[in-house]
Amino acid sequence: MPEATHTTEGGARAAPEGFEPRIVAFFCNWCTYIAADLAGTSRMKYAPNVRVIRTMCSGRVDPQFVLEAFARGADGVLIGGCHPGDCHYQEGNYKTLRRYTLLRQVLATLGIEPQRFRLEWISASEAERVRAVVNEMVEQVRALGPLRLEVPQEVPVPRQREEVAA
Repeated sequence: MPEATHTTEGGARAAPEGFEPRIVAFFCNWCTYIAADLAGTSRMKYAPNVRVIRTMCSGRVDPQFVLEAFARGADGVLIGGCHPGDCHYQEGNYKTLRRYTLLRQVLATLGIEPQRFRLEWISASEAERVRAVVNEMVEQVRALGPLRLEVPQEVPVPRQREEVAA
């Protein structure tokens, strides 16, 4: 069933009423995941729209994980890692930053708005920052509306090479 949308005064398409974004968050085990846990034990409230996936390092987040999250219906993807220089594995967050920069370009070519993909450095003691980042991203994605990826009905099959008779 199609979702009801409304148009703003400027003619831009607005998010359907009652839209709740689904955000997949890949959090580093040593920093951001602990900060999220601290936010929970400190009874800080943040939007429940985020599904956290704990990874041993943000550098272990393969770009395919991000693409698959979007393909499976995520409206946004958040990666949380240690501050540069604080990585438990020395260089994991630098690897993350390189991948993030390239992946943003790929996502732009697919028509995915840059606000839907975010990288944040959050240490274990920054529970308040987790709360603020999650709430801010949920509001940004909510304003954008649901991600509507156009998937082709059929994937074109490449033409096989014609054989030339000898």
